[in-house]
Amino acid sequence: MKQRIDNNAFPYPMPIVLVGSIVNGKPNFMAAAWVSRVNIQPPLIAIALGTHLTNQGIHAGKAFSINIPGVSLMGKTDYCGLFSGVKIDKSSIFNVHYGELKNAPLIEECPVTMACRLFQAVQLPDHELFVGEIVEAYCDPAYMSDGKPDIKKIKPFTLTMPDNHYWTVGDAVGKAWSVGAGLRKTLQK
Repeated sequence: MKQRIDNNAFPYPMPIVLVGSIVNGKPNFMAAAWVSRVNIQPPLIAIALGTHLTNQGIHAGKAFSINIPGVSLMGKTDYCGLFSGVKIDKSSIFNVHYGELKNAPLIEECPVTMACRLFQAVQLPDHELFVGEIVEAYCDPAYMSDGKPDIKKIKPFTLTMPDNHYWTVGDAVGKAWSVGAGLRKTLQK
């Protein structure tokens, strides 16, 4: 029988990203794990952020970036989560470039980057949910196979809570929208 746990539970695992915005004319980045795609067309992605300087930049610029760091950037990513842009200038931690959205700073060192136009902001009791339309997405060719981002090459890392650990991504264990197809006759009796 399952044991009841704290209802303040989290999905396992959560992807770690660096969220970027322009604050006072400079790029600012913070680490975030509450992120998910939420719509196909238009392509929308959502991030839930507590009260941060990054939020101010998102509201002011109506844009933000989602940057997927590899495990080699774990230290810098954690640093961006530990220290607020209110007290520390994080604009020179990474090499930054811009695409079409000039208020969505993209991190050159991150294997995958996405520039997002603010679609909607929803105030929650202690966080703010930002939904952005992915206007541009980039992947360094060194992290691609067959023209697509390759998770093994990207080497992203994830977060588990409440133990607060980072984890690497393991091996593929099955093909999505395929491994369950053989169960159709068995389960639909």
